[in-house]
Amino acid sequence: MNAKGMNPYLPSWEYIPDGEPHRFGDRVYLYGSHDRYNGCVFCERDYVCWSAPVTDLTDWQYEGVIYCRTDDVNNRSGESCLFAPDVVQGFDGRYYLYYVLDKESVVAVAVCETPSGKYSYYGRVHDVHGALLGQREGDEPQFDPAVLRDGDSLWLATGFCGEGDRTRHGAMMTRLEKDMLTIAEEPVFVVPGCEYAKNTGYEGHPFFEGPSLRKFGGLYYLIYSSLAMHELCYAVSNCPNSGYRFGGVLISNCDLHIDSYKEPGKPTAYGGNNHGSILEVDDRYYIFYHRHTNGHWYSRQACAERIERLMDGSFRQAEISSSGLREAAIPAEWRFPAYLACYLFTPDGKCLSSVPGQPKVVQDGSDECRTDGYIVDIKDGTTIGFNSFAFRGKCGISLRTRGYGSGTFYIRTDLNGPDLAAIHIGYSSVWKDHRVEAPFPEGAHRLFLVYQAPEVPDPDHASLQLHSIAFDV
Repeated sequence: MNAKGMNPYLPSWEYIPDGEPHRFGDRVYLYGSHDRYNGCVFCERDYVCWSAPVTDLTDWQYEGVIYCRTDDVNNRSGESCLFAPDVVQGFDGRYYLYYVLDKESVVAVAVCETPSGKYSYYGRVHDVHGALLGQREGDEPQFDPAVLRDGDSLWLATGFCGEGDRTRHGAMMTRLEKDMLTIAEEPVFVVPGCEYAKNTGYEGHPFFEGPSLRKFGGLYYLIYSSLAMHELCYAVSNCPNSGYRFGGVLISNCDLHIDSYKEPGKPTAYGGNNHGSILEVDDRYYIFYHRHTNGHWYSRQACAERIERLMDGSFRQAEISSSGLREAAIPAEWRFPAYLACYLFTPDGKCLSSVPGQPKVVQDGSDECRTDGYIVDIKDGTTIGFNSFAFRGKCGISLRTRGYGSGTFYIRTDLNGPDLAAIHIGYSSVWKDHRVEAPFPEGAHRLFLVYQAPEVPDPDHASLQLHSIAFDV
């Protein structure tokens, strides 16, 4: 089951949310938080790094642990978690990692000679008097740091704005000195939070958290998670610390606003908070984001899509997919793990994870066990979908299932039908294959598996589970 480059593009036992991709030399390095499978809070594990050659963004390799939570001088006990980080190459050629501990409101910095080596604690962002940004009178708490080196300037974006909290104004931009720690220009607010978004153009998409900074074609882009949480939006300006205007939605991890195969207000995945950024490689753009697994918010996985940048500098919202960084449709040949499903929903219309009993991707054991994920809690009305497969016409399709479910999967390439074939699933305590031939249309198409079960499953037994799908010609 070769899922190279497909979403999630890292192994299914790896949980890296809040992805910040950066090109250093001839490789792309991915920095992010590090969740634990079946964790109880966000970001329980140490920072690790993955990298890929710029010539093949499907070929990711593990670089190892780059910074432990106990490496921070204020966290030797390990009680605090490492929240979303960012990395920039400094003026001295070294690499600087910016982060915030979950129990603090200041920005900490670590440094390393190489992009993916072992980082060492360096200090905390402060003013010329040594007072820490985030602790001075009048400061707003610092959160989710993002950094951009632009010529002789280094910009730091931070912020978090919850609904109903008028003490938080929006995303902040601070310029730092070349020592990477000292404030050169005090923070200014550049994108409003929800309490200050009225009549600004950000209504419906105010800043919530997760700022990220990029510069393309002379324009500055501030990418952020909106109050809706499932979507990444962007603001754009000709200046790094003023004049930002709302640009639009880059991606939604439940595919809201997309109308190519459904109504725009219909969610087709159980999403949740989102955080990520844009990578540009040779005039091709990719949006990095994360999805939610295990039916809660604490086991998030890295995903990415190709995204279109238009001539005027704007971006068209990308659709979620199974093909991911592979870009082309997946050949309808061989066997593929069920966790590649980008669509997973029931008729309840919910768009956020943590709905009791919702279908979800899980794995056996812990994330250290390195076992492939699969889908559980499939019930009447569940739709499982993939975007997309390249079909060569009529072929066989097999579903490998187990559990105490007795029903039928209806196979479609259109969400609203017609049914191309049906596969009946019976009770089984072991993985079992069920095959049927289907007259698939030639070319690239989505694949939907719509499950209907007239019988209510026994709550004392395992729910229906899907391990993989396979095609044979």
